[in-house]
Amino acid sequence: MNIIIPMAGMGKRMRPHTVTTPKPLIPIAGKPMVHRIVEDIVKTTDQQVEEIAFVISRAFGEEAEKNLIAVAEKFGAQGKIFYQETPLGTAHAILCASECLHGNTFIAFADTLFKASFSIDTSKDAIIWTQKVADPSAFGVVKMNEDGIITEFIEKPQEFVSDLAIIGVYYFKDGQNLKNELQYLIDHDIKIKGEFQITDAMENMKVKGLKFYSDQVTEWLDCGNKDATLYTLERILEIKQHTENLINPSAVIENSTIIAPCFIGEHVVVRNAVIGPHTSLENNVIVENSIIANSIIGDHSCVKNSVIHKSLLGNHVNCQAKSEELSLGDYSFKY
Repeated sequence: MNIIIPMAGMGKRMRPHTVTTPKPLIPIAGKPMVHRIVEDIVKTTDQQVEEIAFVISRAFGEEAEKNLIAVAEKFGAQGKIFYQETPLGTAHAILCASECLHGNTFIAFADTLFKASFSIDTSKDAIIWTQKVADPSAFGVVKMNEDGIITEFIEKPQEFVSDLAIIGVYYFKDGQNLKNELQYLIDHDIKIKGEFQITDAMENMKVKGLKFYSDQVTEWLDCGNKDATLYTLERILEIKQHTENLINPSAVIENSTIIAPCFIGEHVVVRNAVIGPHTSLENNVIVENSIIANSIIGDHSCVKNSVIHKSLLGNHVNCQAKSEELSLGDYSFKY
């Protein structure tokens, strides 16, 4: 089985954090976003993942590429890097990793985390992950018949046809088949609003007799901006606190209160502080004489004499702030 993760977008809604760190590599409770995406997919199947293809921008840089290869290796897979030079839509992004489009194939866009309690049936032609939403007009949705087979793909319907939103995770039994349809769109310049879309390829596959099914996830988490990312952190911590030890044994915690759930990474030092709830202190963070809640503090950052909440601090940040909601990129200073 192969996984393809298109992630070439520059994450402008997450700036200043994405100026130095690609959005899918921003850590959430000790693991980069993209690591958690792969983890979510692997849990739905008992098949060995052989290749994980990351479709990125060249602007991500060599260090980001090494980190992505390391993510693949943690799951026993070979990591491969492909570049999308121009943002020309979802179908174009996937086709950039064309050499990995063979056999059982997952596609997962990089700002989608989900919780699922099922194992997929890999004998099905194709599966589209969905979740029920209150306002379908903001999403692409699917319509199904009584046998659970998808009959229509509708993009942002203005009148109600379905509340099953497509979350950006797909399974295809035959990646080569998908590759052929994606290439057909490119060769015949079939676009919607200037972009090649995977929904057009899937519609062609459906017309040719392939059966598409929907598996609903129990929770769909977005990491598109700061507030959404912090909410995702909250949900991950609430779930993981029941199955994982979220405080690394190397952490030093003196004269401090930790209000669960919180993630405390390797070699963190916390003195005279109140941490939590829903807070992540990544590796090598120092916190002194401070109160931090509902926040992510990046690697090697230092927070002293501060009261912060609903904040996202990058790596190597030095912060002293009174009762503030902050969004500070890597190597920032706040006094």
